[in-house]
Amino acid sequence: MYLVSLAWRSLRARLTISLLTVASIALSVALLIGIEHLRVGVRESFAGTIKGTDLIVGARGGTTQVLLSTVFGMATPSGSVSWETYERWKAHPAVAWTIPYSLGDSHRGFRVIGTTEEFFTRYRFRDQSVTFASGRAPSTDREVAIGHEVAQRLGYALGAEIVLAHGIAEVSFAEHEVHPFTVVGIIARTSTPIDRALYVTLDGLTEMHAAEQERGGGLMLGPPQEHAHGEAPITAFLLGTKNRFETLQLQREMNEDRTEPLTAIIPGVALAQLWDVVGNAEQALRLVSLFTLLVGLLGMCVALYASLESRRREMAVLRAIGAGPRSIVALLVSESALLALSGAVLGVLLVYAGLAAAAGPVEARYGFALGMSGLARTEWIFLGMVVVAGTLVGLVPAWKAYRSSLADGLSVKV
Repeated sequence: MYLVSLAWRSLRARLTISLLTVASIALSVALLIGIEHLRVGVRESFAGTIKGTDLIVGARGGTTQVLLSTVFGMATPSGSVSWETYERWKAHPAVAWTIPYSLGDSHRGFRVIGTTEEFFTRYRFRDQSVTFASGRAPSTDREVAIGHEVAQRLGYALGAEIVLAHGIAEVSFAEHEVHPFTVVGIIARTSTPIDRALYVTLDGLTEMHAAEQERGGGLMLGPPQEHAHGEAPITAFLLGTKNRFETLQLQREMNEDRTEPLTAIIPGVALAQLWDVVGNAEQALRLVSLFTLLVGLLGMCVALYASLESRRREMAVLRAIGAGPRSIVALLVSESALLALSGAVLGVLLVYAGLAAAAGPVEARYGFALGMSGLARTEWIFLGMVVVAGTLVGLVPAWKAYRSSLADGLSVKV
């Protein structure tokens, strides 16, 4: 304990170089732990966004594309699914429930989703159902429920009247002014992409586009099309099976069906494939952070080693008053360990400070919550490795001090 106290005072006597060394290690640790914490947090957030759904079905396209466009709103759908096809699979003996999704419209940068009441009763995220902070689900073709972030950012309350627009741009020149919607529900905060969306009935979207076509406005890419209420093509649909063991068989049937090309994906499997795609980038970032940490530790070694020249007399005095060579080694190793430990602690504090500062903007922009949970087992291992490596680095200058003689320290160079 005496050596630790002496090492602490020695570091305080060389405050500037000590602070710079701690800052270097702290930034390296913050980068390493921050990347790992962010990686784990993003994966948990993605996995928690959709629960209890056995299959997501969309037009023929990539697995990741169907997942990102339907659940996360991060990609463009590959096409549409006819209402007849949706009804046919909805009536399949293995299907217990379905949730249709119709995309393609927006409101001031927030995407609009046409769906049915099943979304509010069947959809699950982190084993929770969708609830309302105020109001209720839309039930007519002129009602809309909005996510928490939409209400906060745009200042909407129940009874507000809004106009939807074609496309997903924040500024649109093709607004559906002839068919406004009234806000009847504000969804409670979920920390998922649900917070950044508006939900209307399928009939609402059909009537809105029909009214725009009758007026002769809007963005028409072909002759007007007439659809019965709720019978327009949809973008995708979610479904749950009566028996989980039938999921793979049903997925195979859908993917091999020749009536209309479809892509049916299992959310968990699709997420695993997504992580495989970004896995190389994650490993590259981890290697960069480890290299940065190595540079920081080497910098600490150089600083301690270079300071020995000015501390030769200090070491000699310590040995003259009875400190043995092992005590000198223990002192320098203790200094190195204190620097590494201080850098590790400061690095963790920087990580949580950064998470706290970025949590709001990230959730507002992407609809994901950056977890402020405690350090994971892997992160504790990383921290332990940093402290151990920092302590071992101190052996290099300690070995040089060990070999220094008492006479060398007391001699005066002229």
